[in-house]
Formats: sequence, structure tokens, C-alpha cells
Amino acid sequence: MYVRKKRRQMSEINVVPYIDVMLVLLIIFMVTAPLITQGVKVDLPKAEANPLADDSKPPMIASVDAEGNYYLNMADDPEKPLDGVELATLVARRLQKEPEIPVVVKGDGRVAYDQVVQLMVLLQRAGVPSVGLMTDTPEQK
Repeated sequence: MYVRKKRRQMSEINVVPYIDVMLVLLIIFMVTAPLITQGVKVDLPKAEANPLADDSKPPMIASVDAEGNYYLNMADDPEKPLDGVELATLVARRLQKEPEIPVVVKGDGRVAYDQVVQLMVLLQRAGVPSVGLMTDTPEQK
């Protein structure tokens, strides 16, 4: 006669399936995270912004006026309006010479937000790694 041994019950939890699910979720989040964070990274201006350091290089200032015209302070004629392609070309050339130069966007208060965003997209396509926003200091009450 065959004697069957009694098995002891195992009281451990098998966590292998949970680890598999967690790794799949990790891969999904790693793939989708860059897709979710599209757009231009900016820190919105606060009431009192810190000025650029005095020892830094003079910044390249890309401006958009109330009519939506673009200007660049380091262009041949800073007072002459530029189209998007000209602005991007000038910025890209300048960045090739001086890759560490700070870039600042100066937008008129009356210009549509869309125009400022379009300017920032042009700068991003020209190779600008980060953009600062120029503000006026608020008047003290």
C-alpha cells in the first residue's frame, strides 16, 4: 500500500505575478511619459522675478509686438520686423557661435498668447535649449 505523506501548507505569498505586472506598467509609463509632456517648458513669471546675473553674457532677446511682428536684438537691424524663418535662422547661427548665450522672450502685454507660444516654438526649433520670459517689475503699492 502506498503511504501518502502529508504536505505542509505553504504560507508565503507568491509575488512574482505582481512583479511582472509592475514591470509592464513601468515600461508603459516610461514610453508614454515623453509623449505627455509635449510643448515648451517655461516657468511662468511671478510677481517679483529675479534678474539675470550681472556676470552673465548679454541675452539674446526675441520680441513679439502687439501686432505679432517678431524682432531680434542681435539682428543686423533690431528695429526691423522679421518673419519666423529669418528669426530662426539668425538664432541658430548665433547659437552655433555661442551655445551658452541666454535667450529671453519679450512679449507685449496686449499680444495674443498664441503669438508668444509660436515665437517660443520657433526658438525651440532653432535649437534653443531653454527660454526665459522677460517681465516688468510690478509697481509697489
